[in-house]
Amino acid sequence: MSMNAHHASPAPLLLLPGLLCDESIWAPQLAALSDHHPIAVPGYPGARSLRAMAEQGLERAPPVFSLVGHSMGARVALEIFAIAPERVERLALLDTGIHPPTPAEAEKRGALIEIARRAGIDAMVDRWLPPMVHPDRRADDAFMGPLRAMAAEGGVERYEDQVAALLGRPDPRPLLSKIDCPVLVGAGRDDEWSPPEQNRAIASAIPGADFVIFDQCGHMAPVEAPDQVSAALRRWMERPPR
Repeated sequence: MSMNAHHASPAPLLLLPGLLCDESIWAPQLAALSDHHPIAVPGYPGARSLRAMAEQGLERAPPVFSLVGHSMGARVALEIFAIAPERVERLALLDTGIHPPTPAEAEKRGALIEIARRAGIDAMVDRWLPPMVHPDRRADDAFMGPLRAMAAEGGVERYEDQVAALLGRPDPRPLLSKIDCPVLVGAGRDDEWSPPEQNRAIASAIPGADFVIFDQCGHMAPVEAPDQVSAALRRWMERPPR
């Protein structure tokens, strides 16, 4: 296949969800980008490491694909690139981080696990989820209800598995300068968990990466700013592959 033919028909999209999210976080993009044959990963059942999550993603992926990860899913995406860079035509990282875990992070995540064990997953989600979205959306039941249901669906065991994966995460920073495909990094302007400056620094560390901010948006960008996210992904899909 020639480079021009390849550019005319980008590889299918593989969409990786974040902590306690599943394919429903990508519902707007699955609809808006259907011509790019998106495939959403359902949520890493049983995986207790980012490497195991990456292996699950690779099992679902076609031979060559464009890779989008949100939050923890972006860390999984970097792990996929580390394992099989030749299969990744392009890479998008949304609302994420590359820093190693700190004692404060372990303590905060441990406190939420204790709430989940003691009071149940719904009580933990009620504590964890509202700060993840734009302040204007936190009292919007029509918006928050489906997000709460998605997060609670994973249950306490999956939450513990995914927290263990995050606290045991590898350091992806040495990888960034080696990424040689079209890269998009994006973040919600009002993301309190992974602020725009944090994501801008990731883009700066990757040669040729584009950076975009999603307005009126917290951490859950795929559903908080669906049109902005889909438009940014469409522009990224139009960049020539490596």
